[in-house]
Parts: sequence; structure tokens; C-alpha cells
Amino acid sequence: MSTDVGLALRGYLDHLTVERGLATNTLLSYRRDLRRYAGVLHQRGIADVAAVTEQDVTDFLARLRQGDAEHPPLSASSAARAVIAVRGFHRFVVREGMATVDPAKPVRPPKRPQRLPKAIPVETVQALIEAAGTGSRTELTTRDAALLEFLYGTGARISEAVGLDVDDLDLTERTVRLLGKGGKQRMVPLGSFAIEALDRYLVQGRPLLAENGTGGPAVFLNARGGRLSRQSAWSVIDAAKEGAGVDVEVSPHTLRHSFATHLLDGGADVRVVQELLGHASVATTQLYTLVTVERLREVYASSHPRARH
Repeated sequence: MSTDVGLALRGYLDHLTVERGLATNTLLSYRRDLRRYAGVLHQRGIADVAAVTEQDVTDFLARLRQGDAEHPPLSASSAARAVIAVRGFHRFVVREGMATVDPAKPVRPPKRPQRLPKAIPVETVQALIEAAGTGSRTELTTRDAALLEFLYGTGARISEAVGLDVDDLDLTERTVRLLGKGGKQRMVPLGSFAIEALDRYLVQGRPLLAENGTGGPAVFLNARGGRLSRQSAWSVIDAAKEGAGVDVEVSPHTLRHSFATHLLDGGADVRVVQELLGHASVATTQLYTLVTVERLREVYASSHPRARH
């Protein structure tokens, strides 16, 4: 029993819409990619979905990357999205009994290019912290400066920072307990700048904020006395960026990237940085080593008398 490609495609799109409940934009992308795929199969004279071969799927991927008379070449990420849609389609076809073999299973989407983490110079970090510590309300300025010192000084994720409780801090032992992804805990040392900023906030700022609400054990409190939210933490950084006149993109993750990059620049072992960041795999941490290599290239190109062509 044969099944027309177009009929099978309509069944799959209905499945995505009704049973999977995909977002509208995702559905539109899938529909566009799969209609293009069906068009290519039609050009190759393939009407029966069971007649599609691995070579047909591989050729479709190549066509996506190379472009054709009607379509420009797709980037690796866009081509990967299209191939993922095709793989899902053929899995559905086999599951529904329209074919016995999945020709797309061996075809892997193209790898997306690695995006190198963006770090900012130490001087920019210092300017942000100084800007966060200016203002008329001591409870807020000490909190904001402590938050930025903490994020940069520990490499903590923003979720780890706002989820931090007072009992997680041990300023005497100069350590903090962070609760990372998957509930995994790790101990991270605290530097002197972070300790000073946290001590100042815990003594001068947090008690005033705590009077306004029930923040409980949270270290970082909002103006109403509740636990600081991720959105509010972002606002703290945005305000510091504006106050310092910094014209590059800065986010909580930028400070985490900078923490790692500056450690590696200073000679830290990549596996130590892995533990500090709470990465499950050292491969994730090694992305930062690529950043430092780029930095080395920049310094070499600008400093060595025989580096320029």
C-alpha cells in the first residue's frame, strides 16, 4: 500500500498542530521546510513516501546549503532546522505504518557554528560595579554592588544568585554553596572584593530591605523585602551599564563569561574553571579557551613588529 507524499505531509502537520501543540512560529517553519522538501521529492519523480531513500534526504540537505534558483543558501542553523523537520516527518511516517524504513534516520543535521562566549575587560567590570554602588539609598546601592561583585567573583548563574540564601554564605571560610542545574551543589571560593561587598550589604543594606517584607532567608532582596527576581537582577545590571556609560551588551551571563575568561587568561587550569562554573562536561568550559586564543591573536597582531602583513 502506497501513500502519497503530500497526504503523508498533511497528516504530519495535523499531528504537530493537534497532538504536539507546537508554537505558531515553529509550525510555520516546519510547514515551510517540509513543503520545500516535498517539492524537491516531486522534482525527483518521487510520489510514494515509502520510496524515499537516504540519498534523497542527503541531497536535500546539500541543496539547502548550496541554494538553488529559487532559494538562497541556508546557514547551518537554518539547514539543521529543516533536516530536523524532515527527520520528524519520516519518524511519523514509519510509526503510522506508511513505510517500513526511515531514510532520514542516518542523516545528521549540520553542526551549528560554536558561538564564543563574550567577555568584557576587567576595567569595564569595575566601572559597572562602581556605578552600581552610587545612589542615595544605601540599602539598594550596597545590594546592587554586592550582586555584581558576587556574579563576577563567583561565576554564578543568575538563577543561582537570586536563589542564594544567607546560610549558603560563609564569609569566615570565604566560600559560598551554589545550587546549580539538576540540583547539583558546588562550593565556590569568595574573593576579598566580593566578601567586602557582601559584608557591607548584609550589615548596612539587607536589614533595611528586610523590614519591608518577608524575603525570608534570601540574600538578595528587592525594595519590597521579597526575594530579588531574575528580571530585577537584569534591571540592576542595565542601570549599572547606563550609569557607567558602557556601550556594549552586558547581561548576568556576560559576568559569568568574564569570570571564566579572566581566570583562564590568568593561567587557571580549565578543569578547575569547569568545577567553579558547575559545567557537567569540560568540553563546555573549553569554549572559553577559544576566547583566550582569540585574545592572544589580537595582542600578538597589535604588538609584534612582524605580525602585520
